[in-house]
Amino acid sequence: MDRRIFIGGVLGGIVSTLILKNAESKVVRMPTVFLGHGSPMNAIEKNSFTDFLNNFPKDLPKPVAILAISAHWETKGSKVLKIEKPKTIHDFGGFPAPLFQVQYPAPGSFKVADRVMELAKLHPVEADSSWGLDHGTWSVLKHMYPNADIPVLQLSLNQNMTFEDHLSLARELKPLRDEGVLILGSGNITHNLRRVVWEENAKPVDWAVEFDLLIKNALLKRDTNVLLGKGPENKSLWNMAHPSLEHYLPLLYAYGASDEKEKIAFPFEGMQMGSLSMRSLIIG
Repeated sequence: MDRRIFIGGVLGGIVSTLILKNAESKVVRMPTVFLGHGSPMNAIEKNSFTDFLNNFPKDLPKPVAILAISAHWETKGSKVLKIEKPKTIHDFGGFPAPLFQVQYPAPGSFKVADRVMELAKLHPVEADSSWGLDHGTWSVLKHMYPNADIPVLQLSLNQNMTFEDHLSLARELKPLRDEGVLILGSGNITHNLRRVVWEENAKPVDWAVEFDLLIKNALLKRDTNVLLGKGPENKSLWNMAHPSLEHYLPLLYAYGASDEKEKIAFPFEGMQMGSLSMRSLIIG
């Protein structure tokens, strides 16, 4: 064999391999997502919402990692989960035994945790290894990514921060999207457990529908004042929809990490138990 042909063939193979690896490793900009997670029972039940979750990843690029902001991790000061193997937290009571047997053994990501702390300059974030993945995170990811093969970490809700602070922190974290990280808020646009209707196929209650549409329209118009509770809407409606705000705040992270001209879509709309809005959105 001609030596030049042999060398040329070897070099060509090396170049082809490098091109293929670069193509495979290309990071795609991720959208931002907010999911209404509702009852923990959604983790093990089959309904229209869980059917949506099962199919939703088909519309998404595969994330390098997932940064979840769940309604169920509130702290004094901002924390990011930095642990190799996050535990599955069953942070509820009074539900059937099979729900407590669910495990979601996704790995963590030290790299993304460090990046979160690096980006959060105005609102410092500290590493935390005491938490894990609570049901606001794993109850939805169990359906979306059942193999639990994508690194997942959580960012806590700092109880000392205002609406504006949460929105500002979300904006600081926006560069993560260009690094392949899916920023995922998990809560509910309406959440008043004292007002849920414990009947099968309960009809949506008026105040929940009204607040849900208020927020939907504010998102479509990018009316930040309304989203921050500064609009002319009735304050009693806010108090009815959210006696406490932890289930609303994750929405601000999906919104805040988006760009002004990005499209906002609602891949799922509906109510569970009469007053829990399951509206979910994707931006980008």
